[in-house]
Amino acid sequence: MDRFKAVESEIRTIVARSEVPEDPAHSENTKEWILKLKPDADITLQIAALGHDIERSIKERKIKRENYKDYDKFKKAHSKNSAVIMKEILSKYRVDKKIIDRVFYLVNNHEFGGDEEANLLRDADGVSFFDVNLPFYFKRNSKEETSFRILWGYRKLSDYAKSIVREFKYDGDELDLLFHKIILKKSKVGFSFQ
Repeated sequence: MDRFKAVESEIRTIVARSEVPEDPAHSENTKEWILKLKPDADITLQIAALGHDIERSIKERKIKRENYKDYDKFKKAHSKNSAVIMKEILSKYRVDKKIIDRVFYLVNNHEFGGDEEANLLRDADGVSFFDVNLPFYFKRNSKEETSFRILWGYRKLSDYAKSIVREFKYDGDELDLLFHKIILKKSKVGFSFQ
């Protein structure tokens, strides 16, 4: 087994232990979206996609939202913590320092973007949230919290990623209506972080 397959295997093993039931599917789906958005994505970007939320799977190292009043600061701390863990894993397998540094950068910036590839990872993660996570999130949280998270996640997407997300449909009228009401309202306003 080459070292990158070993790294991916360890990431999958760790993510499989997450207390968040959709984390393994989200990890794989984010990697799939990377490859849909950029079919020639290199191994660095693919590994970053697979492990971008890894800290949520390690209970004793998980960043807790209740410790942050500001959601963006919580997400930045989450990104940094995941980046540190990814660096530890890659170092264990003696991956080249340039790749380790690049994965660290990508994971550290996966929530808000940065350069072209960090923006791509942000979009893949964001699209995957709507593709995989949102129904689970809705079941665990209030309508108000879900509305906040839909709006927060949608606003940070590129226009192209927004066009993908707008096509999603959800089982259950309540979530589907809530989602499309928020997305339609934001699309008319044209609000974007871009």
